[in-house]
Amino acid sequence: MSSIQFANPEYFYLLLLLVPLIAWYILKDKNAHASIQVSTVKSFNAAPKTYKYYLRHALIVFRVLAIAFIVIALARPQSSNKFQDTITEGIDIVMSLDISSSMLARDFEPDRLEAAKEVATQFITGRPEDKIGLVIFSGESFTQCPLTTDHAVLINLFKDIQSGMIEDGTAIGLGLANAVNRLKDSESKSRVVILLTDGDNNRGEIAPLTAAELAKSFGIRVYTIGIGTRGTAPYPVQTAFGISMRNMPVKFDESVLKEIAEMTGGQYFRATDNNKLKAIYAEIDQLEKSKIEVKQYSTKSEEFLLFAMLGALFLLLEIALRNSVLRNIP
Repeated sequence: MSSIQFANPEYFYLLLLLVPLIAWYILKDKNAHASIQVSTVKSFNAAPKTYKYYLRHALIVFRVLAIAFIVIALARPQSSNKFQDTITEGIDIVMSLDISSSMLARDFEPDRLEAAKEVATQFITGRPEDKIGLVIFSGESFTQCPLTTDHAVLINLFKDIQSGMIEDGTAIGLGLANAVNRLKDSESKSRVVILLTDGDNNRGEIAPLTAAELAKSFGIRVYTIGIGTRGTAPYPVQTAFGISMRNMPVKFDESVLKEIAEMTGGQYFRATDNNKLKAIYAEIDQLEKSKIEVKQYSTKSEEFLLFAMLGALFLLLEIALRNSVLRNIP
């Protein structure tokens, strides 16, 4: 990007000298013409006008332009071309999402699972530089999407998630261990797991704290989110007459989720409604900003020569006209 700057802008104050020069010329021109009273000026208007009439003010115009361009040249105009190199270091993130049947509770709109999918999708959209993967778990765990920068594919896979895809239950340890396995070979300097669940660990061969120790050994931070209101929540239950809603107690082991986060250098959050869940992801987004290094370069070129030549040109024109065709003009 090119721009003009002046190394010595204080010289522009010399342009103030043009004000008395122009005032002096106007006053001199007015006094140089005698006035007489006549009954009509028709005869004067009909008189032919020579080229000197049209050029009578050319001398002062050339002088003003010469001074203006010389002052600009003294101010040393410089063109500056700036450009920059941007180095972006993305963060590798694996989202470990609980899809057990309890995630169908209606204390979130429309339910916990759909709310979690929507907010996670917004989070992914806001981090175009990062590689993000998706692990799901209930009674078992599998990778829905490996680490990728193709976020369109990842978002489409998010939309396909439904409760009941795998055996029911809550295997938090498996979900975390699977996410760690996806990150352990990553060369990124920052590796993160976002684990969201609404229940206690009741399935799987790996205990949650064992999986947390594994994450810690690989330098992987884990942010844990407990989702669910406090007290009771409406939950869809299949009956002989169809689906009915029953208020079920909301409880899960927050102490385990807190310990996982503390052990790995992450944080624990409790989401009690849709807005709180959005705020949690926004906070994680701020905590895990990509590293961006910007190096700026600039080159400057002197541009005074053109203005100096224009000033000299108008000065020569004034001198030439004053000593030739406009010699007798006052």
